[in-house]
Amino acid sequence: MENFNSLGLPQPIIQSLERMKFTAPTPIQAQAIPLALEGKDILGSAQTGTGKTGAFAIPLIAKLLASPRGSAMVLTPTRELAVQVLDAITQMLGKNSPIRTALLIGGESMPRQIQQLRARARIIVGTPGRINDHLSRGTLMLHDTTFLVLDETDRMLDMGFGVQIEKIVKFLPKVRQTLMFSATLPADIVRLSQKYLNDPVRISVGSTTTPLAKITQEVIHTTDADKYNQLLKQLDTRTGSIIIFVKTKWGADKLARKLSQIKHSAEAIHGDLRQSKRDRVIQGFRDREHRILVATDIASRGLDIPHIEHVINYDLPQCPEDYIHRIGRTARAGAEGSAICLITPQDGDKWRAIQRLINPGAPQESRRPSEGGRSQQKPGGGNRNFSYKGNRRRGSESRRAA
Repeated sequence: MENFNSLGLPQPIIQSLERMKFTAPTPIQAQAIPLALEGKDILGSAQTGTGKTGAFAIPLIAKLLASPRGSAMVLTPTRELAVQVLDAITQMLGKNSPIRTALLIGGESMPRQIQQLRARARIIVGTPGRINDHLSRGTLMLHDTTFLVLDETDRMLDMGFGVQIEKIVKFLPKVRQTLMFSATLPADIVRLSQKYLNDPVRISVGSTTTPLAKITQEVIHTTDADKYNQLLKQLDTRTGSIIIFVKTKWGADKLARKLSQIKHSAEAIHGDLRQSKRDRVIQGFRDREHRILVATDIASRGLDIPHIEHVINYDLPQCPEDYIHRIGRTARAGAEGSAICLITPQDGDKWRAIQRLINPGAPQESRRPSEGGRSQQKPGGGNRNFSYKGNRRRGSESRRAA
């Protein structure tokens, strides 16, 4: 499938895609859209930044345009991702679309959401907690919701939304079309697909564990005492927008304050911020009002900001899969990016778990570089995903002593 015109999509969608400069479908879109238009259930996986939103949004809109009845619901793990998904859907609908939408997320006005639902919204995008709030209040009816999308399903399960999803599904018609998308496919996702999907077609585009090829990954071995100084060196030697990942909300606030005090333009984002504040921080970062975003893992999924050039793992993630999602914030839409890990001796087990995920069966790193020295792995050794740009050979790993 070379272009969207060959799919027989309604003219309003074609016009919207042309306006959005969507010329050719991505691999996941090319595989998923025809099947979804046929009414198939889909279990899809692909790396972040590969166009999964379009893979379900385009057939969703086409289905609703083809009939005056019925509605669709998209479940996402985070508020930020819900906002981005609805924004993409709104653009695809176009300005004068008769199809109304509702955004059901925590931290936003409940009366406003009720008003959107009373206006007969046919596309509902939201997070499991707030959708269940509306179901318990009786302000949301799902008896005609025949199109369900579970986006970033692995993250929803990681965040403990399994029970919430099960409650929602009980309100849905048994006869429906369900699309489940996930960046990774652990065993619990496969089990969930067997429970909620009817004879699904399995779609996989690329590896779900190998980082994008256009991301240069570097490792800096340091100590707890010197980690902050190593971070400052990275910030001073790199240009462009940067996301720094830390493990706690308190740590995000503290690091953003410290950087701001020495004239770095930095803001923090985490789950304790009010939704309005989170929206302002993300929009400010999107508009380049500040160069650095210090984030907990709430931002490792869904953030689609093309100008992010660097991801710095100040703290390693608790879950190895989250490493893939973190670094996937850079190298979006075909661009190049870099990912840097600051690793202390206490991070050994976490780092080895990440290496096993990326290169299962490859030799694992067993020694530290000598103090003041730097070593590189030979091509063909472990960690083949680590590379340098420029004259350094692919397959090498940057190791800098504290």
